[in-house]
Amino acid sequence: MAAGHGTRMRSRVPKVLHPVCGRPMVEWVIDAARRAGAGRVVCVTRPGEGVAERLPDGVEVAEQTEGEGTGAAVQAARAHVDEGATVLILSADCPLVSARLIEELVGAHEREHAAATLLTTEELDPTGYGRIVRDGDGRVERIVETKRTEGVPDHELAIREINTGTYAFSGDELFSALAAVGETEGEHYLTDVFPLLRERGQAIAAHRSTDTLSAMGVNTRVGLMEVERHARRGIVEVHALAGVTFTSPESVEIDAGVLIGEDTIVGPGAVLRGATRIGSGCEIGPHSTLISATVGDDARIVHSHLVECEVGNGVSVGPFAYLRPGARVERAAKVGTFVEVKNSTIGAEAKIPHLSYIGDADVGAGANVAAGNITANYDGRAKHRTTIGADAHTGVHTSLVAPVRVGRRAYTGAGSVITGDVPDGALGISRPEQKNVEGYADRFEER
Repeated sequence: MAAGHGTRMRSRVPKVLHPVCGRPMVEWVIDAARRAGAGRVVCVTRPGEGVAERLPDGVEVAEQTEGEGTGAAVQAARAHVDEGATVLILSADCPLVSARLIEELVGAHEREHAAATLLTTEELDPTGYGRIVRDGDGRVERIVETKRTEGVPDHELAIREINTGTYAFSGDELFSALAAVGETEGEHYLTDVFPLLRERGQAIAAHRSTDTLSAMGVNTRVGLMEVERHARRGIVEVHALAGVTFTSPESVEIDAGVLIGEDTIVGPGAVLRGATRIGSGCEIGPHSTLISATVGDDARIVHSHLVECEVGNGVSVGPFAYLRPGARVERAAKVGTFVEVKNSTIGAEAKIPHLSYIGDADVGAGANVAAGNITANYDGRAKHRTTIGADAHTGVHTSLVAPVRVGRRAYTGAGSVITGDVPDGALGISRPEQKNVEGYADRFEER
């Protein structure tokens, strides 16, 4: 597998590390090869480009330290290929290649007992692609490159069958031919081995496919957008076949690693990223973003933003809630409108209905945190925790200055600033006595 070295992405990031639905495009190709049964996966990289360090575990790296062109890239992997092995060559910038197509190509290669088998198609615009010229018996005779059309006969330019750049080879025959290939305009081209193989009497086969997505390469951001559009549609279809309902599938963004249970409904504008896990029977969205969040069964997430948090079964979140890393909301609890929760546990059936910030806190089961509550968790030097006991009820606009504990079944008065612990079953209240100044309005208006 060659990593690919396009410069038209206009990016400091190597092309094959650009993500497609949350996964670097090279990982899509590696995954397809493994699912097709590849025993070893070797990625050809350039030293210092940063690709080797980002590859998944188990992928072997072959550094291309000399030579230019596809032939030189393949030659760099020579030491990683066992004698007698079948070698499959894939492009790391074609992330939509499918495991099924790889299996079909290898199957055709083995049935034909060929030294080389090309993947071809007649379904794409052939402009710029290598045309497949066949002999009178239908066997591959040669490949005519048409990036430059000067001197190419019209009848060859009229050929629709093209080389997609994916191959299966007998490894022994491949490297023997590569050793004899010379340079063309300063590069060693892999396709130059085909005339040599034919001259040696070796069979060259072609597997014709209608799968054009597998040949869709990425060289620009526009190409990346197009590939991601197709990948996203495929991900949505896989989830739909597994029992997930999408009310507006074209507006949803789902990363490749996301898992969703059956009978879950995903609304318009939902964005599901990273290692998000969603149970069955949930309602997600509209317009909710989940980033590596875990959601249990029968939960409801509406117009909210969840990052690296846990939401239990039957939980209600939103609208306009923000669950930050470390938030854990247990069974049947409610985190309501304009509530932010950070590094806190919200106990089963507890309720924080609206307009509160809960940071570095533990809220007990069945507690009710009223509107406008704030845990003052930072003293300027360190974070401290707040504990609100089971079945406790805080009044509106209560400020809890940590470290502090509100006991089980305890209450706080509206507008209180609680700086000391409230015992179980007690009422904590801290606010100035109200004073009414009679006749104030008349005196104010006279002034």
